[in-house]
Amino acid sequence: MQLVRGLHNLRPRHRGCVATIGNFDGVHRGHQAILARLRERAAELGLPSCVVIFEPQPREYFAPDKAPARLTRLREKLQLLSEQGVDLVLCLAFNRRLRELSAAEFVHATLVDGLGVRHLEVGDDFRFGCDRAGDFNFLLQAGAAEGFTVEAATTIEVGGERVSSTRLRQVLADGNLVLAQQLLGRPFSMTGRVMHGQALGRQLGAPTANIQLKRKSTPLSGVFTVSVEIDGVIQAAVANIGMRPSVESDGQPHLEVHLLNYQGDLYGRLLRVTFHRKLRDEQRFASLEALKTAIEADIAAAREYWRASPFTTSQD
Repeated sequence: MQLVRGLHNLRPRHRGCVATIGNFDGVHRGHQAILARLRERAAELGLPSCVVIFEPQPREYFAPDKAPARLTRLREKLQLLSEQGVDLVLCLAFNRRLRELSAAEFVHATLVDGLGVRHLEVGDDFRFGCDRAGDFNFLLQAGAAEGFTVEAATTIEVGGERVSSTRLRQVLADGNLVLAQQLLGRPFSMTGRVMHGQALGRQLGAPTANIQLKRKSTPLSGVFTVSVEIDGVIQAAVANIGMRPSVESDGQPHLEVHLLNYQGDLYGRLLRVTFHRKLRDEQRFASLEALKTAIEADIAAAREYWRASPFTTSQD
C-alpha cells in the first residue's frame, strides 16, 4: 500500500482509481464492508483502490478538547487499511484551507483533478465541503457531470443496530469487549512505543512497560487482561489504562502493561496490546500499600484468566 500525504504529492501515475472518503476510525466492520465493495469495483474496472482520509480528523480540528477519543492512531489505521487490501491512501491535512473549500471545489481538486476518480463508494449519510454542504445527491450530480459513478455503501448491523465508530466508542467505554470484537471483527488493540516511566510498578513489585499513547483521551479505561506480541510470540499480561488517579498525574492517559511470564528490556520497542477482559474500573487508593494489594489481586485474576483461556483472541 502506498501513502500519499497531500494533493501536492499526487503524481500522474496516481490518476485513475476507485475511491472512498472518510475518517475510517477503527476500521470496523462497517468500514470493512465499504472496503470490500471498493476492492470489487476496483477489480471490475482494472483500477487501483484509494482511501481518502484526514489528519487531524475534522472534529479534532474544530473542537480539539471535545473531540471523541481516537479508536486508532494514524499508524494503526494505515496498518489496518493495508490489511484490507487498499492500494493507495491519500491523507489530506484538515486545516483552514481545506475547511473553507466548497463541496464543488473539493470534488474538483481532490476527485477530478487530483485522483481522476472513475468510481466513488461513500455512505449515504456522507457530508463534506464548507459547512458540510455536500452530500450523496451532490456527488451523484457531480459524478454525472464529471464522468465518475457513485454508489452508496451498505449499512452493516450487529444486534439490530448500525455499526459505527460512535457506537464502538460507547461499547468500549462500557467495557463490553465481547460486543466490541463483534463490531470490529477482531479484538480491540492499541499500539505504542515503550518509554521510561516513573518506575513505580517496580517499586510495588510489578514492573510495567509504560506505553506511549500520544492521545488526549482513550476510548476505554480501567484494568484489563491483555496479550502483547513480542518477536512474534504472544505474551500474557495485565494492563492499566487511564489517568492513574492514585499517583501524581501529568494530565495524560497512560497504558501500563505488566507481562506475567516475560523478562527483558522492552524500552523503545513498538508493542501491540490486545484487550481481552475488563477486570475493574480505575480507582483512587488511599495509600501505596492499598494500591500494591489491588495490583497483586489484578495479577492473580489475570493469571487465572490466562490459565482458563491460554492465548486466545476470542472472547468468552
